[in-house]
Amino acid sequence: MFSPIKLTFLNRRKATALLAQQISELPEILEQLGVPQFRPTLVLVGGASRMSASDLQNLRRLFREAIVPAIQALNAVVVDGGTDAGVMKMMGQTYAELEATFPLVGVAVANLTLLPGTEPFSPEATPLESNHTHFILVPGSNWGDDSPWIADIATFVAAESPSLTILINGGEITYDDAAHSLLHERPILVVAGSGRTADQFAAALRGEEADQRAMEMVKSGKIRALNLMDDLTKFSSEIKKALVS
Repeated sequence: MFSPIKLTFLNRRKATALLAQQISELPEILEQLGVPQFRPTLVLVGGASRMSASDLQNLRRLFREAIVPAIQALNAVVVDGGTDAGVMKMMGQTYAELEATFPLVGVAVANLTLLPGTEPFSPEATPLESNHTHFILVPGSNWGDDSPWIADIATFVAAESPSLTILINGGEITYDDAAHSLLHERPILVVAGSGRTADQFAAALRGEEADQRAMEMVKSGKIRALNLMDDLTKFSSEIKKALVS
């Protein structure tokens, strides 16, 4: 039996967290948290660094008008890094703005996470995003140690249902996130035009020179790209097509 940690954030939103030590504990942890299984599952990876003001505005619009409404319509589950930064923060904010109700599960390294009302374990500690509904705090000492956990948790949640990874912007860790998704045979939708790692994958898909890791991974045939400036109905359609059995 695991002891849930009840969290109350400054915005008065509440969430439940559990500490995990081994992948084998995941079925019991998900049951204890009340995270449903056999649901279509979206994995969100990447960041939002070095984006222009106009690109950030377009990205917020993508969340508000395509990603979150599509997940809500499908009664799916979202799994991401759970911290108050980048695309995880954008997902949480949009979730709250649209009064979404699907499970929003954050997975973060326990020793690098700042829980509300507590002292940080590390100077690198980052607050959790306050609109997520559940958190699984995992072992590790570096950002990126959560990458395999995110992939595994999404697979446990989806079970026999389909899953999809959306990759936006991102840095070095995002290559690992993508690799772990592919290990689980999970297709990846890249948001081209969002910068950095996402644009390396987009370039590789076009047959252009790109980061060698991206060039190798696109050979899987499981990576597609849509442009941040594309009609948002394309994103909605792509998400729904990938997540409907």
